Amino acid sequence: MTAILSETGIRETIGQVKHPAIDHSLVDLGIVKDIAITGQKVKLTFAFPFPNIPIKDMLIDSVRLPLQNMGAEVEVETTTMDQAAVQKFLALEQEGWKGM
Repeated sequence: MTAILSETGIRETIGQVKHPAIDHSLVDLGIVKDIAITGQKVKLTFAFPFPNIPIKDMLIDSVRLPLQNMGAEVEVETTTMDQAAVQKFLALEQEGWKGM
């Protein structure tokens, strides 16, 4: 029997995932842009500040794996941030940079 996923639990789990080099969550940074939950399926949209981010797969997996461990079926779409989101990301990056 599959456990029922709660939207609150899913959003809480996603909200705790931090960027490895920036002391902010992926949600706060605008990387996890949209979250849609339907039953056991969680559809996530990741927005990256630039194309070809070297740690893109690592960032996606850092969110995907905890959700799969909760029993969710995870679907991922990726896009590039608009200019306003990039500026917010860069400001938070500068404020929270801890390096890798």
